[in-house]
Amino acid sequence: MARNIYSRPFGRRARLWLATWMALPLGGLLGSLPAQADEFTDLLDLLKAKGTLSAGEYQTLLDKHRRHLAMSEAAGAPAAPAAVNGMVSSGSVAGEGDSSRILAQARLAAAQAQASAQLATAASARLAGVDTQRLVRADPYTPGKGIGLTAGDFNFNISGFVNGFYTYNRPGGGQMVAGGVSTGPSRFDSSSVRNGLLPAGLILKMSTTQAGIDINTVFGIYPGINSSEPGTLNANNGGSPVALSTAGVDFRQAYVTAGTSSFGTVKVGRDLGLFGSDAILDDATLLSVGATGSNSAPGNTSLGRIGVGYVYADWLPQISYASPLMKGVQLSVGVMTPLDAYNYAGDSLSATSVEHSGPMVQGKLTYDFGHPDGFNGRIWSGFLFQRDSHVSSGEIASSSSMHADVSAGEAGTKLNYAGWQAVLYYYRGYGLGTTGLFYDGLALDGRRRTSQGYYGQISYQLTHRLKVVGSYGASQLYSVPGEDVPLLVRRNLSEIGAIYYSLTRGLSLVGEYAHTSSTAQGPHRGDDDSISGGAIFVF
Repeated sequence: MARNIYSRPFGRRARLWLATWMALPLGGLLGSLPAQADEFTDLLDLLKAKGTLSAGEYQTLLDKHRRHLAMSEAAGAPAAPAAVNGMVSSGSVAGEGDSSRILAQARLAAAQAQASAQLATAASARLAGVDTQRLVRADPYTPGKGIGLTAGDFNFNISGFVNGFYTYNRPGGGQMVAGGVSTGPSRFDSSSVRNGLLPAGLILKMSTTQAGIDINTVFGIYPGINSSEPGTLNANNGGSPVALSTAGVDFRQAYVTAGTSSFGTVKVGRDLGLFGSDAILDDATLLSVGATGSNSAPGNTSLGRIGVGYVYADWLPQISYASPLMKGVQLSVGVMTPLDAYNYAGDSLSATSVEHSGPMVQGKLTYDFGHPDGFNGRIWSGFLFQRDSHVSSGEIASSSSMHADVSAGEAGTKLNYAGWQAVLYYYRGYGLGTTGLFYDGLALDGRRRTSQGYYGQISYQLTHRLKVVGSYGASQLYSVPGEDVPLLVRRNLSEIGAIYYSLTRGLSLVGEYAHTSSTAQGPHRGDDDSISGGAIFVF
């Protein structure tokens, strides 16, 4: 049972002093008004009833009060204890000046209290009249989740990232490989300050609910820090390290989604494709450099593991649908603008197609799981289909109506347990090509080349700030039977090791080593080594 601080252990003298300190100022004020003298007695009765005063203490204070009343009546003036050092003495009688001063102070306090009450009432009335739909409120900040604002029925989020790396690349020599990603054949060391696999990014999101439908829009702007060289790949071309050049801007995302928890979500606009999306989003080089590509003239991004483990998912105009999440399972499917079959290797090594009678179709099935012991992860599989109409090359007659049905499948998993993370991924395609979607996927006679790729990645969180990562992967492109293309790439491979140190909640320092090699269908081969160090800030 809780002990009353006014019980016996508190001390009789202390209780008496406390009661006197509490009661006598009020007694002095009330005593200055003879008609209210009995209110002091009522106060003593109340303190006694609450147990603050013992019977003896109560009687002592009551006797003192009665003596004050008798003395004031004999002197013809009301009794009031005198103030001493801000306290009230029980053994003195206040004069009329003291009584008037105490009464004035009481009236002033009452007036101030009344004024405060009036201000509070007025403020409450003003707030009641405010249209909260017109207020803008800031949401609590979570590192890496952006800055959130709420204005009426609309929620806004601004997020982004900035990175930069010093990269030194040393070619190991070799011969040219058409479509290869190694810088080995260049024979010249190169240094650059560049973006990694990610450029910089500024992403604006807006969400609201109308008529029971959840609506979201996203605008993603991704500028690079290096100067761009206009060409087929736009800002993703090799860069232009020439004075007075300017950086490129890659406006990758502009889409709207609409849906409900029971129906699912429909997306319309430009966003990352479904096929290969988990492969790149789980790639640790997303926060570093990986394969450098053209390090002597860097564009918006490096390659990471693009072309050395997976085909780039790319940012595609699309109408797609994602089902509700059901026991961890979700199905996504969409139609996208078809992309051309592209002769990336050059030198008339691959057929092309710029006509498409139907859309590209992609789909993905994911299963997310978790267990109380901390083991969790994702398993996914996906597919892609596109018809390339009017395939053309130097070996196909212009009057031909040859077409190619391009298809591909993928499977992967990401597993997490006690600071460890493992990622395994595999794809296989027919006419899919390598590095980019439909790069060198068709032979000169219009037949589909088979391609496949894979990567394995493992990381360990040594401390809450320090993480190490290692990965190995390759992409392979096979010539069709009877085809003679010795310079065309057959395999791109890389081995990567990196260390990440979280300096703050959003700022990370990165150090990385990568070895990349490219092998042709014939005897040509080249390899290179690169070392990168830099930082990335995510907000």
